[in-house]
Amino acid sequence: MPTRLRDNQPGQTPGFSPSSRGRLTPYDLARFPGSTLLDRLGRAVCQAGCLPRKELYESWELARRTRRLFRGGRIVDLGGGHGLLAQVMLLLDNSSPSALVVDTSPPPSAARVHEALVDVWPRLSNRITFVTAAIDSVDLEADDVVVSSHGCGALTDQILERAVDARARVAVLPCCHDKDTCDAGPFGGWLDLGTSVDVMRAIRLERHGYRVWTQTIPASITPKNRLLIGAPVS
Repeated sequence: MPTRLRDNQPGQTPGFSPSSRGRLTPYDLARFPGSTLLDRLGRAVCQAGCLPRKELYESWELARRTRRLFRGGRIVDLGGGHGLLAQVMLLLDNSSPSALVVDTSPPPSAARVHEALVDVWPRLSNRITFVTAAIDSVDLEADDVVVSSHGCGALTDQILERAVDARARVAVLPCCHDKDTCDAGPFGGWLDLGTSVDVMRAIRLERHGYRVWTQTIPASITPKNRLLIGAPVS
């Protein structure tokens, strides 16, 4: 029987909101005292001293739900920022050979986060490639697992289109839904804009021959918590 996904995670103590954009630093090490993978991740990024708190929890929740469905494959994190999501995907399933993190403006501290993780998990060394580029300049393959956490507005749609064109598996956590650039379909009389846009995204994936899973991560981490996952049926 699958392990039940719990909302209570290491570090989530009173007065310590997982949705905070404040950085995790060595002062927070005591909040991650256990031996679980999330505790160890928490301690590693605390040592790096540069990662926003919510980014740890968003990456963890997205990665573990996606890995319950998809094993293996190269990980391609589009709009990947620090690249934490891609690296957590590798830690959860070591059968993936490598990860590619693509961002037009990667944070300078991405290298510091990677070094902190490699210190704890040497097997990540030489398996992560960071690329400064637009998402449409990267070649995708059918065996890839394409992921993106909070691709703003139409960026999520571009990522879904790239994945569909390659017939790759995909998991996105959308945000910043924009009525001018996102397709809300005919649901405006029933649903709010963000929900309407994400429903249309799920419908489009199905129309392209994908099996679709709709999930959520805990709202205590982010109100933009709808997770859309898809895999080509054939």
